[in-house]
Amino acid sequence: MTETVDERIARVTFTADGLVAAIIQQWDTREVLMLGWMDAEALRRTLTEGRVTFWSRSRQEYWRKGDTSGHIQLVREARLDCDGDAVLVEVEQVGPACHTGTRTCFDADDLAAVRGPEAAA
Repeated sequence: MTETVDERIARVTFTADGLVAAIIQQWDTREVLMLGWMDAEALRRTLTEGRVTFWSRSRQEYWRKGDTSGHIQLVREARLDCDGDAVLVEVEQVGPACHTGTRTCFDADDLAAVRGPEAAA
């Protein structure tokens, strides 16, 4: 028996505010593009429409990536992490992912972390 969308969404552990972190990754290169927030309705739209929809915490409204910029995110796959409290959405990114105009939101501020030792083979 195939699960319904509502049954799949019911497996998600949302925060007290009703949100779940959504990590957006380029499907073929595995490049991490951005992180956004989804409530159950944004996740439902993402899973059923083939385009990524987020919940804007600042504007308190839904927004579908690319509707104003043209930089759309076409869903290829979506997965829950092992705890069910984060969603990984693999996409085909059209244009830049970041609102600053860069490919990824994770290229702005290097925190200069100390590298750990190489793992033993």
